Amino acid sequence: MPTAIVLMILGALGYAWWNAARAAAEQAERLGREACRAAGVQWLDQTVHVIGMRLSRHDDGRMGLERTFRFDYSLNGDDRHSGRMTLRGGRLVTFSGPVMPPRESGN
Repeated sequence: MPTAIVLMILGALGYAWWNAARAAAEQAERLGREACRAAGVQWLDQTVHVIGMRLSRHDDGRMGLERTFRFDYSLNGDDRHSGRMTLRGGRLVTFSGPVMPPRESGN
């Protein structure tokens, strides 16, 4: 009987881990897609890839995971560039990738 309880607890922890990882990846994908759209570049592969994960202290003082994602984009369809973003919890803390082109001033 105790083995079944331990297995249920481990299963619940595994599901919680998987669910949090999926939510972070979906958030990163949405942010990368929006950045590419705003910059007028093409989002490649339609996905993000986790390239790093570490424990970090969140703004509220609690420990949590910080995940770093990579995504690819193209400026003109013939090239490939990599962007990176880091999410701490569900909040974007760093971003490098396509940026919006500067607005032209009407002189």
